[in-house]
Amino acid sequence: MEAMEYKFTNENFEEEVVKSDIPVLVDFYADWCGPCKMMGPVVEKLAEEFDGKVKVGKVNVDEQEDLAARFNVMSIPFFAFIKDGKMVDSSLGASSKDALVAKLEALL
Repeated sequence: MEAMEYKFTNENFEEEVVKSDIPVLVDFYADWCGPCKMMGPVVEKLAEEFDGKVKVGKVNVDEQEDLAARFNVMSIPFFAFIKDGKMVDSSLGASSKDALVAKLEALL
């Protein structure tokens, strides 16, 4: 079975992200955002490659304004790296897969 990215919402964020026993990569995006669309396949790949080691999921900032505000997301794409319920790293804008992989590996 192919790993899928999670869809994080206000309803499941506490359970899926804050209480996660493995690190989490949260991709804050919007459907109208060009660079976000460009990063989509990269994020999908990361979800596959880190399946079981890191939870990879997306937050639609238009639908989940509270979560965007909680992380002070001012522009997207914004990637939050969460470990033990806290944001330990972040990355703003489109970035290379290698750069994101390096940040993920630092969490493990």
